[in-house]
Amino acid sequence: MLNHHPRSLDPIFQALADPTRRGMVARLAQGPASVSELAEPFDMSLPAIVQHLQVLETSGLVASEKIGRVRTCRIEPQALLTARDWLESQRAAWEARFDRLDAYLAQLQAKEKKHGRKRKSRA
Repeated sequence: MLNHHPRSLDPIFQALADPTRRGMVARLAQGPASVSELAEPFDMSLPAIVQHLQVLETSGLVASEKIGRVRTCRIEPQALLTARDWLESQRAAWEARFDRLDAYLAQLQAKEKKHGRKRKSRA
């Protein structure tokens, strides 16, 4: 069922819909980083970066902890695995549909060859 998925996926996909947040996730896939390290490649204010991080944390994709004055963020792999598993199930379902379509088209082509391609038109 294409439109059926756990609600826990909604915030993950909403978080990943933004290119800034995807960039942050890509950076965190390399290892933990401070908020200022995550902010470096982006031309936006620190409060805007913090808002993006809050969306990522709410979705479960990122966790952070504050040690002293530095907030360090890290990726939460389980959230990514949840999204990957759902995408994989969709890929498998679509591959099965395409396989059935291929078989049906091959069957139609075989019928055309058997009965001849040209049909006489009635004038």
